[in-house]
Amino acid sequence: MRGLGLAGLAEIQPILKRRRDEVERAARERAEQLAALDRERRRFELSVGPVTRMKDQRLAVLRREAPRPEPKQSAADEADVLRQALSDGFDVESLLETDEELSYRRPGVSTNVLHRLRRGHWSLQAQLDLHGLRQDEAREAIGHFFHLCQAQERRCVRIIHGKGHGSPGREGILRVKVRRWLVQHDAVLAFVQARADEGGAGALVVLLA
Repeated sequence: MRGLGLAGLAEIQPILKRRRDEVERAARERAEQLAALDRERRRFELSVGPVTRMKDQRLAVLRREAPRPEPKQSAADEADVLRQALSDGFDVESLLETDEELSYRRPGVSTNVLHRLRRGHWSLQAQLDLHGLRQDEAREAIGHFFHLCQAQERRCVRIIHGKGHGSPGREGILRVKVRRWLVQHDAVLAFVQARADEGGAGALVVLLA
């Protein structure tokens, strides 16, 4: 085989350099993506603490007409928008079902969904414990939690707000506010009070869109 002359090497070198540049650029982009994901995970964990993944990984199959657009705001912007959008003074009573547990379903969602949630038809896939958080922290934590669950296609989740035994009048302030926030959140299709073995009056089982 005849070797390449100087002219042949001169022609090949730019091609090789271009390929090396492409490989290096792809590697840098991949590293930046991984770093961004790691920063997002760390920011979420610092904000709300660890999220417990449930052992049973069965998914609730929900039909959606169109995929949700990816949010373009930063996590900080999303948290600020969430604080402004979810009102503490919202009249939640007008939207809750008139049952003892004050459950909720979005307009258009069948009452069968509430029955299935109460019976544990869908397995819990993640949970968020709000114990120890201030109201603003809890509201922001819920927004981050829902965003993470939707990104990971977890639809049936539990939010533990506590029973408020230490609150004045023994009615949990956070317990009331969590319901107010959830009925205003676009991600929520329905929620019911958890069964006794899942937290009872101290938790809600939520079905996400």
